[in-house]
Amino acid sequence: MDAAKTSDDESVAQRREGMRLLARATLGELSTAWDAIADKPEVAPVRGPETGLVMVRGKIGGGGDAFNLGEATVSRATVRLSTGEVGHGQLLGTDKARARFAAIFDALFQNGAHRASVEALHEQVAARLDAEDRRKAEETAATRVDFFTMVRGED
Repeated sequence: MDAAKTSDDESVAQRREGMRLLARATLGELSTAWDAIADKPEVAPVRGPETGLVMVRGKIGGGGDAFNLGEATVSRATVRLSTGEVGHGQLLGTDKARARFAAIFDALFQNGAHRASVEALHEQVAARLDAEDRRKAEETAATRVDFFTMVRGED
């Protein structure tokens, strides 16, 4: 029983990470990956795509009382493939097309025949995000001032 639970936990973690990457993917990356799939299953909408607001909450110091920070715009979609898998997509912003594609690729990730192509998309998005993070870190490092190396002028 423990081995089955561990396997389920790993698959949930993989799907969660995949959904995180799909939410950060660009429309170009998603549409290119969709066009590259040869045997596309039929896609039927279950819900949305639709856009709404969610309340963002925070905690001071990570452990204090929760407070309402503000609202954020979120788009979401749910689709069902002709093969039976149901996919969900959620992302910040108002891009309904990206939310629909994210839901489609979440459903395809659950399908064994298409899992490899979705994992390739995940790797592509992760590589782009890593490159953007490295570039931003390099730009930030260039502006760093090391105050401990300043000379006081006394001998």
